[in-house]
Amino acid sequence: MEWEDQQTDIKTPEYVSLQFQIAGLGSRATAFIIDQLIVGLTITLIIISVFFAFFANPGFMLFDSGSGFIIAGVIIAVFILNYGYFMFFEFFWGGRTIGKRTLGIRVIQDNGHPITLLSSFIRNLLRLIDSLPAGYLIGILFVFLHKKHKRLGDFAAGTLVVHDNRVERKKKKSVIDKIIKSRRLSKDDLVLEKVQLNQFTQQDWRLINKYCERYNSLPLQEKRQVTYQVAEILFPKMDMEVKGQSVMDIENTLFVLYLYLKDEWEFTM
Repeated sequence: MEWEDQQTDIKTPEYVSLQFQIAGLGSRATAFIIDQLIVGLTITLIIISVFFAFFANPGFMLFDSGSGFIIAGVIIAVFILNYGYFMFFEFFWGGRTIGKRTLGIRVIQDNGHPITLLSSFIRNLLRLIDSLPAGYLIGILFVFLHKKHKRLGDFAAGTLVVHDNRVERKKKKSVIDKIIKSRRLSKDDLVLEKVQLNQFTQQDWRLINKYCERYNSLPLQEKRQVTYQVAEILFPKMDMEVKGQSVMDIENTLFVLYLYLKDEWEFTM
């Protein structure tokens, strides 16, 4: 059985059917090893720094109250780093840690939506159990035996690890990319908070993607009309108004929004 090539279909709350390639034990384990090396190196540097700071102090006493607080602080910092690393990157980097991004996989919710902060917190907190009794034995067994390769943390959080299909996409620039490049647009031209970005759905991505794909082929008058129609639907989710803006400004905002939603949704197409 080819664990890495297994497909699954997901019906989103917007009644859109999506197909994903599930990440198997091999890619997940390799990504985790990369992440652990990064975390381990960071923790080692912290401990070495604290160690040298201690012994550089002539009045250092290993078991006095002051050093006890520092040691306790280091232990807490190590714990937070060990689990906070995964939470931070999964939530703010579209379900990808450095290891996952390297292997071309990401975490999503069971309904196909991007992972939430709560889901990331739950799945990473359960690493404590998945790692028992040693060497992540429980987690490995769950991933290996479950048809969707879920570990215990994925069950509790309602998450799934899938391949990011964007890695397999052609590097050739599309028509949309050429338009964006010609206008010198980037995500820096539009500041979107995470709360705002989470309001956009798979249907919104399909809408903005279709608009951008058809942009060059639309007659001028129809292009203006369609631009306003799309903006009327999407702008309120960014707390923006269409009224008072030029067609060019509206188009540029929609193209930049395309870049944002592309990062979140392109891999599901």
